[in-house]
Amino acid sequence: MPYFHVVLAVPLFWIAVGLLGLSSRAGHAAHARLFFPLGALGGLVLAVAAYPALLGEPQALVLPLGLPDLPFHLRLDSLSAFFLLLLGAASAGVSLYATGYFATAGVADVRLVCLQYHAFLASMAVVFLADDAYLFMVAWETMALASYFLVTTDHRVPEIRRAGFLYLVVAHVGAIAILLTFGTLQLGQWSYTFDAMRGNTLSPLWASVAFLLALFGFGCKAGFLPVHVWLPEAHPAAPSPVSGLMSGVMLKTAIYGLLRVTFDLLHQQVWWWGVAALALGLMTALFGVMFAAVQTDMKRLLAYSSIENLGIILAGAGLAILFHAYGMNVLAALALAATLYHCLNHALFKSLLFLATGSVMHATRHRSLGKLGGLIRHMPWVSAVALVGTLAIAGLPPLNGFASEWMLFQAFLLTPGLPNSYLNMLVPVAAAALALAVALAGYVMVKFYGVVFLGLPREELSEAHDAGGWQRIGLLWLALWCVVLGLLPVFVVDAMDPITRGLVNGSLAESMQESSWLFLTAIAPARASYAPMLFLLGIVLTVLVTFLLVRRFYHGRVRRSAPWDCGFPGLNARMQDSAEGFGQPIKQIFEPFFKIERQQPSPFDARPVYSSSIEDRVWYWLYLPIVKAVEKLSSLAGVLQQGRIHLYLIYSFATLLVLLLLIQ
Repeated sequence: MPYFHVVLAVPLFWIAVGLLGLSSRAGHAAHARLFFPLGALGGLVLAVAAYPALLGEPQALVLPLGLPDLPFHLRLDSLSAFFLLLLGAASAGVSLYATGYFATAGVADVRLVCLQYHAFLASMAVVFLADDAYLFMVAWETMALASYFLVTTDHRVPEIRRAGFLYLVVAHVGAIAILLTFGTLQLGQWSYTFDAMRGNTLSPLWASVAFLLALFGFGCKAGFLPVHVWLPEAHPAAPSPVSGLMSGVMLKTAIYGLLRVTFDLLHQQVWWWGVAALALGLMTALFGVMFAAVQTDMKRLLAYSSIENLGIILAGAGLAILFHAYGMNVLAALALAATLYHCLNHALFKSLLFLATGSVMHATRHRSLGKLGGLIRHMPWVSAVALVGTLAIAGLPPLNGFASEWMLFQAFLLTPGLPNSYLNMLVPVAAAALALAVALAGYVMVKFYGVVFLGLPREELSEAHDAGGWQRIGLLWLALWCVVLGLLPVFVVDAMDPITRGLVNGSLAESMQESSWLFLTAIAPARASYAPMLFLLGIVLTVLVTFLLVRRFYHGRVRRSAPWDCGFPGLNARMQDSAEGFGQPIKQIFEPFFKIERQQPSPFDARPVYSSSIEDRVWYWLYLPIVKAVEKLSSLAGVLQQGRIHLYLIYSFATLLVLLLLIQ
């Protein structure tokens, strides 16, 4: 139990760091270099303490806090320990980077940012530890408010205020749905603890109501379609370390909540829940990657990429539900392990990419892809770690993104064993949709890295500089784990075995024992296996042999000269592919899904200008009518506010008469 106490101490430590930072009178740079490394230390301690809890038995604790007769219940089991490990590992790297970022960034009050930042970390940790609806909702709302204030750090900009307001509205709508979920789960017994909810047996109807409410409520936080509209607005508005935490960790709190409700608090799963989650996840993934492909803003591109990855995670969870509903527990364990693995991977490489983007923005003062290029010459450190994150998120071996996606594809390939002929016909289509989303994600990342770091600068970027010392340490920490988790997937899957055994009563341990630690197997080595170490060895040997052959047979006979320029001696940045040009094929193929507005010049214009903008049709189909309806109702309600006392007296008298009639 000592590690349970250490885990509980970390959120308190983060709150103490935030309060001390708020009261500190240190200078801007000194403040950041003192308190944010302490936050990183807390993240490191949390990750170290959560690992033995992942492999140990569940532990519970009741704190005499909260309201009278409503104490706080805490529980540390394998599922919560896994997400605490994710939080600790990601926050350690982000906090180290934030040390250098906030030391030089022009935030108005670094002391207030320090408090909000560490309150944000502490609230996410408490979400993972909460074992009753009361504490869960307190921590959930604290997390939403802390992240809202961080998003609106630069609140003097109207666009940032609007982005923060949209995020807060969607977050509270989701919170209402989550509260209704817990109300459904407690089954009228007035017990708010998760332990009591685990003992309740709901009818299939009410269980389905609870699942759908949870899917909607947690989907608002995760950015599932169609409640995704806040995500591409809030992420670009926030400071880069906050964007990294929101995308890398906060979105995973929604996945944690959905898994907790579906596999832990609900005593059964229905097959169509899995179909619904699978379909919604694939639609979200395709939607996110299509919009990411046509973005010209770095942070919006990464935000839409987060939507795509969360869609993949939801699809994996849906597949696990589907397998578990039919009693195929080993396959359910495979799908669930792939889902959790991708959660961990996304937390690391997406945080890494957001932080690298922050370094680019800080060095160039630009975040538009159309104004960047050639930064590999000015920012070699950032370009190197960004390459690791880019290859990982693109799903290329031997990095971590490939391992989790490979496991998920193996789960899809095993679905013909489902005892439902219709599902056996539809799931291969879903697998093809997943393959399309993954392929397009690779396309998007080639665009991201190539336009930002390769080629020639599209603007004057001579003042661009590499990341500072603290920022390099944070970036290197995240990049290192992207490599380690990609090379040692067997140990990762083995560590997740207690989770799969506890939630779906399935284990991959037997298949892992049939082969050595070099080979990752899905169900059986004879069916499929993947050896990242051998793959890496093959790459190294190929490069080494090629280098030696070139040195041996061509050394001394190579003449260096300028490359052929196709007959154009004056090559410049305008001749290389732009971000708009790179996304043009996707724009043409999927044009019906975009709301495109084009400004085309007349042939007689002396200074012709061509421009196009792409907007989300969901906003115009769903949210804009709601906004207009609310404005209409507000205007009608405004008629009652005439500012005359005799009218208010008449309203009060009429209300009293109506109430008397109803009482009779």
